[in-house]
Amino acid sequence: MGFHDQHLRKLDNAYPKSQLTARGNRLKVLGPEEDREELKDIVKELVDIASRNGKLSDQDIDTVLALKQEHREVEQPTHVLEQDESGSKQKSENHILYTYSGDSVTAKTPGQQRLVDRVKQDDMVFAIGPAGTGKTYTSVALAVKALKERKVKKIVLARPAVEAGEQLGFLPGDLKEKVDPYLRPLYDALEEMIDYERLELNMAKNIIEIAPLAYMRGRTLNNAFVILDEAQNATNAQMKMFLTRIGFNSQAIITGDVTQTDLPKRKNSGLVCIQDILKGINGISFVYLDQKDVVRHKLVRDIIQAYEEYEEKE
Repeated sequence: MGFHDQHLRKLDNAYPKSQLTARGNRLKVLGPEEDREELKDIVKELVDIASRNGKLSDQDIDTVLALKQEHREVEQPTHVLEQDESGSKQKSENHILYTYSGDSVTAKTPGQQRLVDRVKQDDMVFAIGPAGTGKTYTSVALAVKALKERKVKKIVLARPAVEAGEQLGFLPGDLKEKVDPYLRPLYDALEEMIDYERLELNMAKNIIEIAPLAYMRGRTLNNAFVILDEAQNATNAQMKMFLTRIGFNSQAIITGDVTQTDLPKRKNSGLVCIQDILKGINGISFVYLDQKDVVRHKLVRDIIQAYEEYEEKE
């Protein structure tokens, strides 16, 4: 159970009413029945992960514990594949789609699972949370899934190009080459899910479109899965413009981190204001992620927590 039983200690700390003892390949649990059942499920899931990946990381432990401990809100298994009685592999409920290389993209945290669930229910979902919580990646996966299942005819991904003034002018190349650096995270997510040739073909046919937010003006997006990323850098006017582009049979996800606004001081973030403007409208929901949903290096979670503590003091 890890170096010097570090994984075992982490499980033990998560269930203070119970005591875990490892003897060889056997794990003994003493404590309330509810804890014993949960720990039994957790250990089975961790064994599955270790069997697939050949190892078990601290992040794996944190993810499984987070999902299990919030089971009243999100009661989903964390392993991607499980075997039925015949030995064939079946998809688990938090699976979103398979990448072109055969890897499974799943909701890895309670916040990500809430995002997946809300997208199934509502046509417009706002995903608000700090860096590293998988907002963009999960949203792009949901868009690709909808396209593959023919629920929509195209994907439109947009981002504000905040530095579109003098700094952008100094970059080499034409307009596309100038704005591509700001759109790179969207390309990165797509390239993990769709093979290069098919992605290039879909983009050439405008089945998948990646563009600065300003390019959305005057359009109506029907039969589309639309994502506005880094929405904290959209002004109120830009946010209104984007939201009113949504047409028939379309869905939208708007992602952003209200603590990282790069707008000039005198301009308000549209993502901050929209929470009050659209509150209570049917078909629109807000999903909030926090440091518990961070799926990057474990230090990212600590950095976010440190900044939150610092800002509270200030």
